[in-house]
Amino acid sequence: MSLDINNALKDKCLGFIGAGNMAEAMIRGIIQNQVVLPDRILASDISNERRKHVSKTFDIQTLEENPFLVDQSNVIFLAVKPQAIPRVLEDIGTNMGPEKLLISIVAGVPIQTLSAGLPKGPRIVRTMPNTPVTVMEGAMAIASDSPARPEDLKTVETLFQTIGRTVRVEEKLIDAVTGLSGSGPAYVFMMLEALADGGVKMGLPRDVAETLAAQTLMGSAKLFLETRTNPGELKCRVTSPGGTTIAGIHELEKGGIRASLMNAVESATKRSMELGKG
Repeated sequence: MSLDINNALKDKCLGFIGAGNMAEAMIRGIIQNQVVLPDRILASDISNERRKHVSKTFDIQTLEENPFLVDQSNVIFLAVKPQAIPRVLEDIGTNMGPEKLLISIVAGVPIQTLSAGLPKGPRIVRTMPNTPVTVMEGAMAIASDSPARPEDLKTVETLFQTIGRTVRVEEKLIDAVTGLSGSGPAYVFMMLEALADGGVKMGLPRDVAETLAAQTLMGSAKLFLETRTNPGELKCRVTSPGGTTIAGIHELEKGGIRASLMNAVESATKRSMELGKG
């Protein structure tokens, strides 16, 4: 996919406060799809190693000082750990006015907290991407009831469509997004590992089992996304009476796979809420 550089973002300068893996993935997608050119992207990080890495990888300018980055940027991504938020807000508070768009990908930190620490009133959009953005297959939710303009939400969608799929949700649902798609890759990797282990148990070489398991998960997800057929119906299409699949499904049901996955999403959601309160 390649986007026309002549879009509403072509004259914008993007700043990333935090240059970790998630920020790196977004920068890669933005540059590869020519949404914004490298000479209009800045990044800051407390780690000198990370600054050197993203600077060398993408040929972008990196900074140690957050206030200067904010001054030079129109759109600022907040991509730090939740525990770093108080320090960062204090650092940039006097530089963030209503002419700035702040896009937060920080788990568990509500817009109200960000607004309280930024008294000059920047426009704020809260989002939650996940780690598959690193291979341009992320799942991103955007809080559609945030104090931002409609065109701000469109800007965020334009930036994020380079690295995956986006949906709009109410901000009160962002914690549930964190519990599902934010933490979800870890659940899927466990399923991938377990499926491959099953293949190895039955005699398949490890590399063959892992390839088959990974492609099965990816292909099944793509089949659903492209057909939008109910997952239960898709399951039934694979399940012949008295066949191999129903025998396997029976074992999964005995092991409580549905309840386990639902409980995982619930627990992760509650933990995200706790992080926000903390």
